[in-house]
Amino acid sequence: MRRAWLDPHARGRGAAPCRADHGLGREYRRAAATRADGCSRRWFDQLRDVEARFSTYRPDSEISRLGRGEVREEDSSPDVRHVLAVCDHLARSTRGAFDARRRSPDGAAILDPTGYVKGWAIEEAAWLIDSAGGRNYWINAGGDVVARGHAGDGRPWRVGIRHPDRADRVAAVLAVSDRAVATSGAYERGAHIADPRIGQAPAGLRSVTVVGPRLAFTDAYATALFVMGLDGLHWLGGQPDHAAYAITDDDRAVWTEGMERYLVRDA
Repeated sequence: MRRAWLDPHARGRGAAPCRADHGLGREYRRAAATRADGCSRRWFDQLRDVEARFSTYRPDSEISRLGRGEVREEDSSPDVRHVLAVCDHLARSTRGAFDARRRSPDGAAILDPTGYVKGWAIEEAAWLIDSAGGRNYWINAGGDVVARGHAGDGRPWRVGIRHPDRADRVAAVLAVSDRAVATSGAYERGAHIADPRIGQAPAGLRSVTVVGPRLAFTDAYATALFVMGLDGLHWLGGQPDHAAYAITDDDRAVWTEGMERYLVRDA
């Protein structure tokens, strides 16, 4: 595991022009170095469809109705059954650090697969762009990124990891191509992540960023690692083709060996 102290004065580089929309409680931005005509409407329609089925804030969504017991899981749509099966797998593999089925402090059952659905929905939408001929583009979903191909100059896309104390600064810059990048933390949205095993906010990390081949698992792993703390970086070593960069509560930057290939040293 590698370590360094954060530089609060480091700046990131500007992003390409992009289109924005909202869904699943997040803003989605998309930019392309090469065109993929005809898929924008289908792309955003698909995200809205996922929100209609999986939003925990909509009482009429399929997942809300399932959580209230109005629908049996075996009678749910194929997508809902698929998502919940993957979430159950993640609960086992992370030893409960990621769990879509948990209990509130008062003992009420909670069904919330959002930590997986956000990344899965973006990957599903990205396949629409791929099928329309898109090869070089990125999607930013509330800070979680899918980066396909290369930027306009033929170089990898650059993704900044936000500094925990300065919204206009970056802690590090990553160069990625055909990768997903996801960050979990408490410094932007407050203590919104709870350890599902104990129902309390985790301690040890201010944020953790994971790079992997697909956003669905990359995003879920980022949530699990934030709950696990520094031990999570060792756990990630058993997950092939994933790397992590974390910022500790005492402002140290620590990262797994696999992150070396993505870190930009001259950012």
